[in-house]
Amino acid sequence: MVKKTGKIVDILLVEDNPGDVRLTEEALQEGKVRINMIAVTDGVEAMDFLRKKGRYPDAFRPDLILLDLNLPKKSGFEVLDDIKVDEDLKRIPVVVLTTSQAEQDIIKSYNLHANAFISKPVGLDQFLSVVKAIEDFWIEIVRLPANGES
Repeated sequence: MVKKTGKIVDILLVEDNPGDVRLTEEALQEGKVRINMIAVTDGVEAMDFLRKKGRYPDAFRPDLILLDLNLPKKSGFEVLDDIKVDEDLKRIPVVVLTTSQAEQDIIKSYNLHANAFISKPVGLDQFLSVVKAIEDFWIEIVRLPANGES
């Protein structure tokens, strides 16, 4: 068993596939850092969470957002655009984690100021490895602003 550090990292996972949510949670539980993660299932819910609206008046401010592109109600591209043009939210790192491998989706994501674009692998072991690599880089190596604030 890995000994967890005292640091807690808040993650917002925007993902409509329950299986991918469960796998992401499992992969993050294996790491050295304590993770506080909430998953929302569509783009409208993601923006409500980030803006502490509707059923999320007490939502935490995430240190990192993992964002799928193919979402109901509001696409991941729309969510990414909303985040990156908002003065209060734009510094929160957004990692696009999607099944898409399309070059135009990669370009559009970076044009909208995604911090990283990662295509989800199909296999279970590869998916877990990708989530672990995200954790290793974005949580253990990169220095993030305190709760995404300036």
